[in-house]
Amino acid sequence: MNKAIIGRKVGMTQVFTPDGKVIPVTVVEAGPCPVVQIKTVEKDGYSAVKLGFQETTEKKLNKPDYGQFKKAGVTPCRVLREFKLDGADGYSVGDVVKADVFKEQDRVDVHGVSKGHGFSGVIKRWNQRRLKMSHGVSAVHREPGSMGANSSPSRVFKNKRLPGHYGCEKTTVLNLEVVRVDADRNFLLIKGGLPGPDGSVVTITDTVKVHKKKEK
Repeated sequence: MNKAIIGRKVGMTQVFTPDGKVIPVTVVEAGPCPVVQIKTVEKDGYSAVKLGFQETTEKKLNKPDYGQFKKAGVTPCRVLREFKLDGADGYSVGDVVKADVFKEQDRVDVHGVSKGHGFSGVIKRWNQRRLKMSHGVSAVHREPGSMGANSSPSRVFKNKRLPGHYGCEKTTVLNLEVVRVDADRNFLLIKGGLPGPDGSVVTITDTVKVHKKKEK
């Protein structure tokens, strides 16, 4: 990848094209992100850049994290992320990455943590069907049903689709389009929905490989 930035999901809205079409977009407050550290192939074995996001105070960070900002001479930030970039040599410690690093019609991958749904049943978690509501079926309409185990092995095998914790997982949405860039307010308008609730932190990188839709 060549470009990356950290942002905060603001919410969804829609924009209109000159020909009257409506495009659903997610507004992301992208940056400003100061460069905290540069990693090179000669010194570290790979090329990467470490960015910060959302300024905070020293007392809200532990000593190792605060030490990185102090060494770089950068204002402490609440979020710290590292990105492996092909052209990390073009950055310098103290530089600020803003939303205008991306342009309209760029293709990006957005990484975040999906919404948490707590402990959920099999219908919500795995899209299973319920049993019939007619007579002859006991009060088990939303239960998963038989697991297929007999007296041998007398247990339920692992990785069965059962009720459990749903959501709060690292999620990536691939090959989205940047519809509009507001450099003055550091806003990116990205077509479609992004993972996580409003206010959550997301990372945006340029799409390494263009994912083509399958032709019907």
